[in-house]
Amino acid sequence: MASFRIRQFQERDHKQVVDLFSRGIEEHAPTAFRHLLTLHRTLVLLVGVPLAIVLVSGSWLLAVICIFFLFLFLWFLASKPWKNYVSKCLHTDMADITKSYLSVRGSGFWVAESGGQVVGTVGARPVKDPPLGRKQLQLFRLSVSSQHRGQGIAKALVRTVLQFARDQDYGDVVLETGLLQRGAVTLYYSMGFQKTGESFMDTLTWLVDSSLIHFIYPLPSAQKHEL
Repeated sequence: MASFRIRQFQERDHKQVVDLFSRGIEEHAPTAFRHLLTLHRTLVLLVGVPLAIVLVSGSWLLAVICIFFLFLFLWFLASKPWKNYVSKCLHTDMADITKSYLSVRGSGFWVAESGGQVVGTVGARPVKDPPLGRKQLQLFRLSVSSQHRGQGIAKALVRTVLQFARDQDYGDVVLETGLLQRGAVTLYYSMGFQKTGESFMDTLTWLVDSSLIHFIYPLPSAQKHEL
């Protein structure tokens, strides 16, 4: 089993971290495309539009061409939200990780290193407007390279955030992840996170039925303190 260690992010890691994060997010596009093809609205589109073309023009060739362009359009719809998300992150917190995380009190950013390479990442920042009386830490940017999955790296990174939250006297750790990021959803459930709701980032994610799942991990120490 490959060995790894988790340490705090350093500036020299930035390019590897950004590349790992970008690849990890955009690899969900094929899953989103397959999911989109199963939706009732998509089936209606794929059947109804070509059929209408045949009825109006009498040309099966035009119908086949139409189906081809419909698939291209559906691929665009499926992949666009992921590309938009990567672009947004690279222009906000991921543009300067030190400033966004390490320079903010109660925040942190860690990498998993194996063989001298960054193979995993995770970040955490305090929630700006938590529920009254709660001190919450939000987990961000959990990612593990495809070649290093199944080695416990993701769990170790999440545990690093949970321990950091305990040390900083946070009451809860919260996060959001996509419904189609099935590996992440399974991981969070297995580690004791509880689902608190679902939402859509925008109209496009609603159109392709790609919702966000909201999770919370109440820290036992905080619960005991409240009792």
